[in-house]
Amino acid sequence: MSADDSQQAREQLIDLAAQFYDQFELGEIPSMEVPTRTKSNIVFDEEKGVWVYGDRTSTRSANSVRGARKLLKAVYTIEFLATQLEEDRSSTLRELYYLSESWDNEEAQFNNQDESNGLIEDLEIVSGVTREDFHMRPEESGATVMGPLYLREQTRRGEREIHCQEDVGEGGYQIPNNPDTIEFLDCDAEFVLCVETGGMRDRLVENGFDEEYDALIVHLKGQPARATRRITRRLHDELDLPVTVFTDGDPWSYRIYGSVTYGSIKSAHLSEYLATPEAQFVGIQPADIVEYDLPTDPLSDSDVNALESELEDPRFQTDYWEEQIELQLDIEKKAEQQALASRGLDFVTETYLPERLTEMGVF
Repeated sequence: MSADDSQQAREQLIDLAAQFYDQFELGEIPSMEVPTRTKSNIVFDEEKGVWVYGDRTSTRSANSVRGARKLLKAVYTIEFLATQLEEDRSSTLRELYYLSESWDNEEAQFNNQDESNGLIEDLEIVSGVTREDFHMRPEESGATVMGPLYLREQTRRGEREIHCQEDVGEGGYQIPNNPDTIEFLDCDAEFVLCVETGGMRDRLVENGFDEEYDALIVHLKGQPARATRRITRRLHDELDLPVTVFTDGDPWSYRIYGSVTYGSIKSAHLSEYLATPEAQFVGIQPADIVEYDLPTDPLSDSDVNALESELEDPRFQTDYWEEQIELQLDIEKKAEQQALASRGLDFVTETYLPERLTEMGVF
């Protein structure tokens, strides 16, 4: 992020605080209106193919003690963020929660981190500035990229150029908190393979899948962090790379795919920035459990409820997903990615992925 960008973010925060001052001056009760961040206020934008907030809003108003406290915390947080940007510093979401304990007004201090995280999301929406531009970052996600990609990253110690195969160990290139500091210099990859688990990611790298098939392997580390989804979106948009998602075969993993592809409730205001609607699901499919007779676990009651919920979810209302989910409810089983090892350690890279990716038209 450039100095100009930091200055612009700071000015937008100060403008927000100035709105409260103007309301006071006009004799109005200070307030801040934000979209209601609940599942009932999430709508699927058919044209853009992502989840966005609906028309329902919530008002943070000083007409009650509770509302006044929320606005007080907002003002203190804005002051902290503006100072942070002016000093070109950064902090984590966790640090913000603890830092509030040093503020001179106890009413401005946060009760827990969920409260401070929620306020940062409010400020993102109202100001139109992302938390990355506030210089706020989560705890390290550790997500990585491995493959034939050459890039330049802006760091506090200056620029550095990295090849994501030749200049890294087997752990890969760690995705920075703000992937927009990366410039893609050269890429020989043919597609992106987003992988849910660390064990499967390591298997693919050990078997040389990235080298043999010119793949960029992105480790999602479970539910992917914003930075992981952002770099995936950029790889698709800027390098024209097909994106595929490889997860466990259970309803919670299908939601990981949904997050990469369509966005999530918590970050619906950033879906166009983070989500990749063109991403395709590789597996594990319920059909794979049957075809390969994979080792399985029984579906729990919560799994069944989640699958039935997904049948009503616009993200999964396609012939493909309805067929797969109905099959899974019928066989009452789920399977992990590593279950493919029952066919041998090389089966996933020599047979399963090449055949699936060919079927999907990626190869």
